[in-house]
Amino acid sequence: MKIEIVSAAFNPWEQLQAYEQTLTIPRSKWGAVANFVGTMRDYNVGDTVKSMLLEYYPGMTEKYLQTISERALTQWDILDTLIIHRVGQVQPGDTLVLVAAWAGHRAPALEACRFLIEELKSRAPFWKKETLEQGSRWVENHTAI
Repeated sequence: MKIEIVSAAFNPWEQLQAYEQTLTIPRSKWGAVANFVGTMRDYNVGDTVKSMLLEYYPGMTEKYLQTISERALTQWDILDTLIIHRVGQVQPGDTLVLVAAWAGHRAPALEACRFLIEELKSRAPFWKKETLEQGSRWVENHTAI
């Protein structure tokens, strides 16, 4: 299990491949790797978004992400999880989050991956401030699934 919050841009596919290289579980035991990559859109609630500031609560946020990863590992028959989340100033098209789950079969991998991203999006202590064409605003509601 790996949890990481980063302030610099990252390539999710390179991170996924690099993490797989560190796994001690033999590759022959994985039947599935489910992943979700979230990127910043240039629109929200009918407005053009020029950039976004992502803030988090150091210590609390990592602890929450670890808690949901541990819950996924006990709730589904999965082998490992990975969560990498971006913070700081981001631009449309930038990768914001990578979530992955490894399992022997696709169903638990997909279900665990979905659980992780939905919990992260709805409850993890991250705050978003969007810069619009005219002014800025804090994002109060999460977007639709």
